[in-house]
Amino acid sequence: MRKKELARQGRTLSKDGAYVNGRLTREAFISLAILTAITFLGNFTQLQLASALPTIVHEFGISLTTGQWLTSVFQLVMGVMVPLTGYLTKRFSTRQIVITSMTVFTLGSLLSWQSQTFGLVLLGRILEAVGTGTMWPVLQITVFSIYPLAKRGMAMGTVGLAMSVAPAIGPTLGGWQTDANGWRSIFLTLSICGAVALLISIVGLHNFGQRDTGVKADFFSVALSIFGFGGLMFGFTNIENYPITSPMTWPFMIIGLAGIIWFVLRQLHHTDPLLNLRVLKIKNFTMGTIVASMSFFAFSSVTVILPMYIQTDRGYSATMSGLVMLPGAIGTAIAQFFGGRLLDRWGARPVALTGCSILFLGTVALSMIDSGTWIGLVSICQFIRQIGMGFTLMPLTTWSLNNLAPKDVSAGSAVTNTARQIAGAVGAPILVIIMESITTLRHSALGDGPSTQIASNIFGVQWALRISALICLGMVLLVYFGVRGNGAGSGRQMTRMLLRYIHVIHTPATEASAPAGQLESSQLEPTDRQAEGR
Repeated sequence: MRKKELARQGRTLSKDGAYVNGRLTREAFISLAILTAITFLGNFTQLQLASALPTIVHEFGISLTTGQWLTSVFQLVMGVMVPLTGYLTKRFSTRQIVITSMTVFTLGSLLSWQSQTFGLVLLGRILEAVGTGTMWPVLQITVFSIYPLAKRGMAMGTVGLAMSVAPAIGPTLGGWQTDANGWRSIFLTLSICGAVALLISIVGLHNFGQRDTGVKADFFSVALSIFGFGGLMFGFTNIENYPITSPMTWPFMIIGLAGIIWFVLRQLHHTDPLLNLRVLKIKNFTMGTIVASMSFFAFSSVTVILPMYIQTDRGYSATMSGLVMLPGAIGTAIAQFFGGRLLDRWGARPVALTGCSILFLGTVALSMIDSGTWIGLVSICQFIRQIGMGFTLMPLTTWSLNNLAPKDVSAGSAVTNTARQIAGAVGAPILVIIMESITTLRHSALGDGPSTQIASNIFGVQWALRISALICLGMVLLVYFGVRGNGAGSGRQMTRMLLRYIHVIHTPATEASAPAGQLESSQLEPTDRQAEGR
């Protein structure tokens, strides 16, 4: 009995046992690396089919709106799974969660690999999403429980590569695999990766935190979220194939709206809610969550629209489609890596404002593509957009969670990740439907001839990207006017630090080296803090 207790204790790492003398212990580093790798795999899977969608749509004889469910349902299911993270991390150990998740993921990948109907492929994708839906929240909660406040930006910027770079690399490898061995080879690869991740988790992963076997989950709220968000998306995406008066559209939309309203009201009045929406009372947290969700909305829609333009309208292969998207992954990696460090030094506002502005300009440039645009220019514009995403998403997410009390970080992580996944799931079908509606109207205006089809398609792509650019402009305004307060920093402070680095002015070293949040709270006078807030 004593040996079992010692073994169990050796598998659990406390905060003091994970971060010692300013660095991670060996056991904590290995475990965090495993969690990061598995999170990378899940987010890599999320959009890996983006470049393969045209091929899958053609093989099964379905519409693009139906085919994009392979990406949208993944994000939707992940959005439903995230609220369960708070319950799962309390009720079960880290190892139990990860090992079970990787088992489900591997089974889902095997099912999609062997399926002969679109419905079974979609079911396999759902299982993949169930298996990876809790990984990013678990990783996020682990980082916040280990690292001190002043180091969280750096830590989140590093592990955040798993969330931001992976979806950008996914379409590249997916396109190459589709051209080389068919789209089914994607699921074969994922099956192998899932099995390897499962074995590594069994061997090297340690537990973090303490379990509470008495905690219970509100599974009725889970059902409400499934019917709510699933029904709304199903009814909305059917608008392309059925009129709004069809029983395939409006009843599902009404059921979905009713489910969402009921879900929200239940969370606000339940003593132990599945998704603690009360954290939205914290203004800074809410602002960061809104902007991050808008960025996911714009990101997911472009990753579906752009491959369709490259392959269907320009005639390039799926491999080329993936290669065009690849520089964006490099841009995200660069911005993600430095964004977290700049957050610790300058605060969230100047970093996120720079990111949103770059994202807006890159999307505007991308909306000008036409039938004769050099394909390399399309890749450059996407590269610029992804740099903006990297400087926006992780700094704002970290800053918003830093504004919560330690006991609310788990609930805040669940809320912000749910909002982002739902926004990503909704973003693709909304802009795809808008794109195809504009394409249809343009095609009719040009006479419905086959010679005008490609021109009409590109016209629809352009306007979908312009709408995405408007969303990015809204993000710029929200960050400029809404990201204020503790840890937000200011453009004036950033300018001072830059001038000190080029030796134009002299600033005391203690002021320059302190994190932005500490500067505002400990070194500035009250009047200066008010000026910073303005």
